[in-house]
Amino acid sequence: MPIGPARMPLFDHLGELRMRLVRIVACLAVAVIVFYMATPTIGQFLLMPIAEFLPTNAEGFVQTIAIDPFEAFSTRFKISIWVSIVATAPVILWQILAFFLPALKPNERRWFIPTFAAAVALFIFGTVFCYLIILNPAFQWLTDQAMGLGDALPRMSSYIDTIIKFELAFGFAFELPLVIFYLVIFDVVPYKKLRGSWRMVYVVLMVVSAMATPDASPVTMLLMFAALVVLYEGSLLLARLVLANRIKRQNAKLAAEEDE
Repeated sequence: MPIGPARMPLFDHLGELRMRLVRIVACLAVAVIVFYMATPTIGQFLLMPIAEFLPTNAEGFVQTIAIDPFEAFSTRFKISIWVSIVATAPVILWQILAFFLPALKPNERRWFIPTFAAAVALFIFGTVFCYLIILNPAFQWLTDQAMGLGDALPRMSSYIDTIIKFELAFGFAFELPLVIFYLVIFDVVPYKKLRGSWRMVYVVLMVVSAMATPDASPVTMLLMFAALVVLYEGSLLLARLVLANRIKRQNAKLAAEEDE
């Protein structure tokens, strides 16, 4: 798909924007129809990490309940929407990039595409980490809260919504290394201050973990906090290795300011 010229009349820009939006909507519509038919399999895959806490049928499939008449339809539609967005992300993102890239300078393009690739990789890593590590202990804690009170019946929409919120929370939280990297590279916050203010940063990460986790349980909050601390320390180490010369200049500038 070609990238348009940097300079175009206003109506040509609007025409190109409409064309790219139509392509995005068409891809999403086709994907939603296809994935809607596969939502039972996708739903079972989403519920797999917590299957031991849910009732199953004779074939081993998780059984959830739908209370109102439209719940099953709305849940299937929601699953198909999210899966379609993920599946068509390359097309969507290319259409967005192709529209904005001509307006960027060559040095801005040099940073933009690697940044975008890193952001996608970190988001995927966060969702995989959540799926493999977080969902099971989180739902174990939530299910245990029903002991002595009654049975925790798995409502279809609530469980799927919670899992999707978990995945999104960890996906966006794992963008932290990218934020740290650009804070250093653009001199927003010097490396020395980030390194020296680790106690304050840890408190902020704890608050973020408490706000981002959808269940507000201590288990998931501490697991996210631990993951964010590792990412924070790892991003500082990476910045120190990759941006060594820039960090030296920042340190020299800070030293000069302190001398003044």
